[in-house]
Amino acid sequence: MNTVERVYYFSQLLGKPIIDAAGRRIGKVKDMVVKWDGAAPSVTGIKTGRNELELVPIQFVAEVGAKQVQLAGEAGENVARSILDTEISVRKWLLDKQIIDIKGARLVRVNDITLAWGPRAGLEMVAVDIGVRGLLRRLGLEFLVRNMAHKFIGWQHIKPLQDTTSSLQLTRDKEQLRQLHPADVADIVEQMDYNSRAGFLRNFDLQQAVEALADMEPATQLEIISQLDQEQAVEFLENMPPDGAAAILRDLPDDKSRALLRLMPGNSAVNVQKLMSYPDDTAGALMTTKYLGLRVQDTVAGVIDKIRELAPVAETIYSIYVLDAGGALLGVVSLRELILARQGDNLAGIMQEKVISVHCSDSHRKVADIINKYKLLAVPVIDDQGKMLGIITVDDVLAQLLPERGRGDVGVSLIINRRLGRW
Repeated sequence: MNTVERVYYFSQLLGKPIIDAAGRRIGKVKDMVVKWDGAAPSVTGIKTGRNELELVPIQFVAEVGAKQVQLAGEAGENVARSILDTEISVRKWLLDKQIIDIKGARLVRVNDITLAWGPRAGLEMVAVDIGVRGLLRRLGLEFLVRNMAHKFIGWQHIKPLQDTTSSLQLTRDKEQLRQLHPADVADIVEQMDYNSRAGFLRNFDLQQAVEALADMEPATQLEIISQLDQEQAVEFLENMPPDGAAAILRDLPDDKSRALLRLMPGNSAVNVQKLMSYPDDTAGALMTTKYLGLRVQDTVAGVIDKIRELAPVAETIYSIYVLDAGGALLGVVSLRELILARQGDNLAGIMQEKVISVHCSDSHRKVADIINKYKLLAVPVIDDQGKMLGIITVDDVLAQLLPERGRGDVGVSLIINRRLGRW
């Protein structure tokens, strides 16, 4: 096994003079090129800065030092060659590329590259530096953070570029990315450039991708839906909560919104269109139609069976709303009360008839105040006749209030604390 003599950073070697065997300076290190068909890229040549398209092949390099690069022969004996199609430029295609830090659930940048010079192996790339030290090193300011820990990722964990316009990706990303919380996926996507977002979401199954999309900022949602073809966009919208789909379609250009609605299944399209008809700052626009609404005559045993069936599509299962034949709201039963009741009891006997609700025309602020005051996880939305239209969850309220009031708002803090206590 070859012994590594020295370790350098790519940024430290840039600009160093290249000296031939006769002691003549033939240029300086302007860049390196690598071939990447194995576990790690191997340096195949050094650009001298004289000709953008020419480089000194690595086999002519006798020594790489902190002050200079020494060639094995005289300049006249070395034949510079052009970059091959199988080689890529380090500065152009590797440095400053984005990769995913799985552990931190974030997008990071290749700030520098660690190389090892060995007597036989030549110049090898060992790791990428994703830390602040790497960035400051390139600026000549590393002395400011001498006590800061290095942050490296080995090349063995990075996937080769599929083409010279791709960002680097971790080899283990698909397996580990799928273990990320959708909110973390949303954060990563929002740090990506416009052209990478939709493609990145294809690493996930549909449900995880949809949940991540629902957690993104509205502008990012619109960008991604606009990048997808109509079939993919409809698939995403159909699997999103109706209120989320309605919010996206409401902000799309009218012609595109109508085209996507026409392609959605009938029931989904009708539900979304109803939500789109409500003014923006109303409970109707904020609610979702995916809730558990059952009849007074249903028994506890029957309701539990229905919960098992409907839970995957319901926004929450912690409250079961009791409706009459016309859909009017009669009462509510908590999941806890349902579990403690006898199997043969019907909902009429265990429901609470006094239900806190909001009107579909109520403002977002009023909805938040009611959820906060009564410590609710969700509040039902009704119309003038008392017919239940949907529910608004605490999540929906937080999504609206955090941008408006800020994270330090007392009312929002109370909602968060109470929700944590109830879950």
